[in-house]
Amino acid sequence: MIMVLQYDPKQCLPSSAELPDSDDTPVDNELQNLIPNLLEAILAMVWPHKLNWFFGVDMAIYFAPEQPPIVPDGFLSLGVERFIGEEGRLSYVLWEEENIPPILALEVVSKTYGGEYERKKKSYAELGVLYYAIYVPTRRSRRHREPLEIYKLVNGNYQLLDGNPVWLPEVGLGLGRDRGLYLGREREWLYWYDQTGNRLPTPEEKIQQEQVRAAQEQARAERLAAKLKALGIDPDEV
Repeated sequence: MIMVLQYDPKQCLPSSAELPDSDDTPVDNELQNLIPNLLEAILAMVWPHKLNWFFGVDMAIYFAPEQPPIVPDGFLSLGVERFIGEEGRLSYVLWEEENIPPILALEVVSKTYGGEYERKKKSYAELGVLYYAIYVPTRRSRRHREPLEIYKLVNGNYQLLDGNPVWLPEVGLGLGRDRGLYLGREREWLYWYDQTGNRLPTPEEKIQQEQVRAAQEQARAERLAAKLKALGIDPDEV
């Protein structure tokens, strides 16, 4: 009796548990994590019930078993599972993600340039990342460079997009920069925007908005109670 074995090439590929989950390169400053962390926190509030997206921060992206990973400061993938088990992803492995590349990759330029405008741009284009954003959080931007540059992949090449914010129709959000407060620190940050160009609030701002709304409602209730009392009506019995 001859047995025919079904060959599954995926079974020969290393899993995320077998691959290093970073390139062991330390970030040069805390903004390289804080900036993408803020973008992820805002997304969690904007898409609380959506389970088909994932935002990675300083996480390795493996695109071929024999190649070293790409490790952007932040990236967004759509059409993938948001949560993988209790511990989450160790890394983003394309052959475990139905070969879905990130739709957006973000590089935050640190104290020294690390090929963000050349080598990394070429790597993300080859990976098929639709949008590539480069942000310089300090005012050391190269001559003729904007603090935030967002590129779109068109026919295999990145084209620089104009505006702040820049609308990303495939994401359904815009990305731009503005001054604000995050974790008690006031400075310029990157934010998500709606289609009309309104900046979406941070978790801190959302709490403040709710507190202001609650205070306004309390003040309105107190004014109404005072008017009722002036008319000789007990507001507790209304």
